[in-house]
Amino acid sequence: MTENDGNDSAGNAAGSSQEPGAGLPDAGTATTEEAVAAVKEVSSELYRFAGVPGKASEPGPGVKKCEGKDPDTYFTVHHPWNFAPTKPGDIDVAMENLKKKLNTGGWVTKRLYRDNSPNKALNLVADNDAKKVSVWIVQYSKDATPSLGIDVTSGCYRVPEGQTVDHF
Repeated sequence: MTENDGNDSAGNAAGSSQEPGAGLPDAGTATTEEAVAAVKEVSSELYRFAGVPGKASEPGPGVKKCEGKDPDTYFTVHHPWNFAPTKPGDIDVAMENLKKKLNTGGWVTKRLYRDNSPNKALNLVADNDAKKVSVWIVQYSKDATPSLGIDVTSGCYRVPEGQTVDHF
């Protein structure tokens, strides 16, 4: 699902280094509520994949326009969140678990690299073409409260005929 992962920020995992929605694959037809529920389920799956106790941040997913498409008809779901293990030492375990799980069940790791930040944070980008989602995970192990920045982005959905996108 990822077209160009050259950007080293977690805010643009599923598309190219252009605006959100650019280059996203077709994710089919769904209401915004159905698409948000699907992305929430992917985020829950990632939480389980971490395999260690921890706390997920709020708020939930939001709906954005698909670049170059009618904003009343097409949309993408974007869910950035943070996962902080209960025990700070579990941050490495959580990332190792995610690295393993994000190569199973339709998931494919597209990139695994250290970014240019002073802490050289480990970044993982994975796609699930069947679910039409991409995830970008950044391991903030050197922070006072170690955490994983997780950014889930869907493909580009079309609302059913006669409906419009509920932007939030």
